[in-house]
Amino acid sequence: MTNKELADLMYPHVTKTIEDYEKIFPKRNLKDGAMVSRYAPSPTGFVHMGNMLSCFIENIVPKRTGGKFYLRIEDTDQKREVAGGIDNIISAMKTIGLSYDEGVISEEEELGSYGPYIQSKRRDIYHAFAKYMIENDLAYPCFCEAEEIEEIRNIQKENKERIGYYGEYAKCRNLTNDERAEKIKAGMPYTIRIKSRGDFNKRVKFHDEVKGDIEFPENDQDMILIKSDGMPLYHFAHLVDDHLMRTTHVLRGEDWLPSVPLHLELFDMFGFERPKYAHLGLIMIVDSNGTKRKISKRKDKDFAVKHYHEIGMPSYAMQEYLMTIANSNFEAWREENKDKPIEEFPFDFAKIGSSPLFDYSKLVNISKNYISTLSAKEVYDNLYTWCDEFDKDFLELITKYKDYTIDVLNIEREQEKPRKDFSCYSEIKSYIWYMYDELFSDVTYEWQNINDIKEINTILKTYIDKYYDINDDKDTWFSKIKLLCDELGYASNIKDYKKNPDAYKGSVVDVSMVIRVAMTTKKATPDLYAILKLLGTDRIKTRIDKIK
Repeated sequence: MTNKELADLMYPHVTKTIEDYEKIFPKRNLKDGAMVSRYAPSPTGFVHMGNMLSCFIENIVPKRTGGKFYLRIEDTDQKREVAGGIDNIISAMKTIGLSYDEGVISEEEELGSYGPYIQSKRRDIYHAFAKYMIENDLAYPCFCEAEEIEEIRNIQKENKERIGYYGEYAKCRNLTNDERAEKIKAGMPYTIRIKSRGDFNKRVKFHDEVKGDIEFPENDQDMILIKSDGMPLYHFAHLVDDHLMRTTHVLRGEDWLPSVPLHLELFDMFGFERPKYAHLGLIMIVDSNGTKRKISKRKDKDFAVKHYHEIGMPSYAMQEYLMTIANSNFEAWREENKDKPIEEFPFDFAKIGSSPLFDYSKLVNISKNYISTLSAKEVYDNLYTWCDEFDKDFLELITKYKDYTIDVLNIEREQEKPRKDFSCYSEIKSYIWYMYDELFSDVTYEWQNINDIKEINTILKTYIDKYYDINDDKDTWFSKIKLLCDELGYASNIKDYKKNPDAYKGSVVDVSMVIRVAMTTKKATPDLYAILKLLGTDRIKTRIDKIK
């Protein structure tokens, strides 16, 4: 039996050839130097910031070259797939603010002319390439069962040899086509293995965009390309998909480095142009004990992108932070180019760190700085969007009091150094809730030096009855606070109090604190004058009356 006859027996349903698919998916009409990259995750449910780091780089780099970025779903291992996994991936990308030119929009929708972009829908394409390999003696069916493979491994361990399916241990490699056909006709399950031409004693050299020039022993393993269920393993799917989708750059974790010799062998077997590889170090986090470790799906749920969506972390802040991890010189560039879009940063693969470290506190600081630059109206709009999904009750309040809420958010915002209280939109309510009567009930007051209720009431009653006037400007307001102090035996000048504390009940700081806590329950708030101005006379009197 010829190789052609064996291929026809194995794949009678395959009618298209590789040449047909080359015509269906022609080379992209892009300018010279344009990059084509992809984010190609598996829908396993847990999308973390490490995933988004690679996705971000794959997204940002092609934009500077006039290239394309697409989303492909690698779901060939359907045992690991979880319900809603694709939606989780798309949602994570939206959370980070990453768009794509082509790819999966939903489980049923796609955008672009190089699809399908879900691997499980590309089975016929893989089979056409596999048929070509059988016809050209580049691959063969393997009938070895799990027990036989385990037996081979045990012999190799005992003999202290390399583990794998190669050389004399590749039991099915030298079967005749007639023997193969007989087993196939008998219904024996089989996988498809590459018929490797590599020599382990020779070296294959290649340039990695991140790690530089690297060399490995050639691949001599007859690795499985297609499983017994007809679905490809990553090795084969990578060859087929990245060639037909005309991918120029493959960015992936450094754990894939040992597979490069096999992948290069596959591309060379078909005479395809090799993509450029960029292998990232796995992103690490620091434990509470100071130890660096890999991300854990079980331990690090707060590291999931879903978490950042739920707390309302701005996508801009996350992109800025991811770029600080991606390129060590970004922060210096940003300092000199404060108003330039991140896409203009001259990204350099060679400046990617070998072991990127996720620093949550740094992300928080970047986010605080960013939100502080927004107008009160912009913060309100973003808060509205977040509340619409996660806090309907607060949404009702800020909708009812829209202009008032914007004014609240504007306290200490339009100044040279605006406040930086919150890093995400879920935190805002905890900072401004006391400005709403509807939330000001069953409160607990953070009284400080003055905590005697009788004295507190004396201060408050005297203030509202004799000194408070909503029309006062800030200087007049504060001068009246000082008069209040003088009347009640408190030092209106802090220096006088420090010189002779025994001569006073306390200082202007203590009196101001009583008013602040009475209005907000808190000892630390934005500008008290601005708070009182917004609360207005009626609210102030009501809150004073609450103090018992």
